[in-house]
Amino acid sequence: MGRDRQIGVAMDFSKSSKCALQWAIDNLADKGDTLYVIHIKTNSVDESRDKLWSKSGAPLIPLAEFREPEVMKKYDVQTDMEVLDMLDTGSRQKEVKIVTKLYWGDAREKLLQAIDDLKLDSLVMGSRGLGTLKRIILGSVTSYVTSQAPCPVTVVKDPSFGKN
Repeated sequence: MGRDRQIGVAMDFSKSSKCALQWAIDNLADKGDTLYVIHIKTNSVDESRDKLWSKSGAPLIPLAEFREPEVMKKYDVQTDMEVLDMLDTGSRQKEVKIVTKLYWGDAREKLLQAIDDLKLDSLVMGSRGLGTLKRIILGSVTSYVTSQAPCPVTVVKDPSFGKN
């Protein structure tokens, strides 16, 4: 298959973002690719850290460190075992490199920044399934990113959304 790709997955640890991660591992990731788990923190209690990394985001965090609760606590991110299991399995079975990148700020702008910073070939993100009115009032990160991104964006819906 061609060159090794840089694939980003927007991760807010919601059910839809976990579906997006699983979809990316199952359908996009291939041997030699790098899978970036991109997490945006909208606010933090540590203002000095926010200012330090507000423009560039935190340093890249390899999977081995992402597994460590004490490392992630420094970034104010809870370790999610379901996500770790998916990443461990994907790393082993698909032979992909897994790296996490954290940003602080507006999710729409920071996801576009991540595409540029990480030179992503594609981005995969979940959809919360907001109704029309909520989407108009709250805005949709997914809509904004898909219309502004310079690379292909795949939106993965939670298969159980809308089912009783």
